Amino acid sequence: MQYDLEGRTKKFSKDVMALLATIKIKDLNRNIIIQLGRSVTSVAANYCEANAASSRKDFANKIFICRKEIQETKYWLEMLATTNTELKATLRPLWSEAHQLTLIFNKISSSLRKNGGIKN
Repeated sequence: MQYDLEGRTKKFSKDVMALLATIKIKDLNRNIIIQLGRSVTSVAANYCEANAASSRKDFANKIFICRKEIQETKYWLEMLATTNTELKATLRPLWSEAHQLTLIFNKISSSLRKNGGIKN
């Protein structure tokens, strides 16, 4: 079975950005919203770049960035739930998707290290 990971990361990014567009910005959540927007869009952008990589090393580098950015996205989703408790139920499926993407990027990273001798 083939998965469209590029489409999945783009959809996830769009879903998070759509939610962020609805949130009233306050002093307490301003930085969280900005950082979450940056990290979630970075995941999709870096995965698109990975698919157009010029070498195995370039591909691996972009995947490692995806892995780091999705971890950061999970953190900011958690912080947003802390500052906007009314969003907890809405954020739960987004955090779950971020977790699934984390597992996927961890697996890809592990395979790259194991099969290609690429160090992290």
